[in-house]
Amino acid sequence: MSDWVARRCLVAGRVQGVFYRASARQRAQELGVAGFARNLPDGRVEVLACGEPGAVQSLCEWLWQGSPASHVASVEVEIVETATLGRRPEGFRTA
Repeated sequence: MSDWVARRCLVAGRVQGVFYRASARQRAQELGVAGFARNLPDGRVEVLACGEPGAVQSLCEWLWQGSPASHVASVEVEIVETATLGRRPEGFRTA
């Protein structure tokens, strides 16, 4: 079984209503990263990224770019202990 990592990212800026989550899902799928992207009530987007370390790192870096209409002001990345998730998520969804 290969090692996998999980990161919780909080993305602030103009990231809601600009196809940010859909773009994140597309990039995650290209990288083979599982998890989700969802809007938060405070205007940020939360992204859970799970997968191979290099792929997760690539997605975390991509979050600064976002969709063409977005403007990212900050990306907070925190390590999530994979044991707290139980099993590795499958697929990447938006909520």
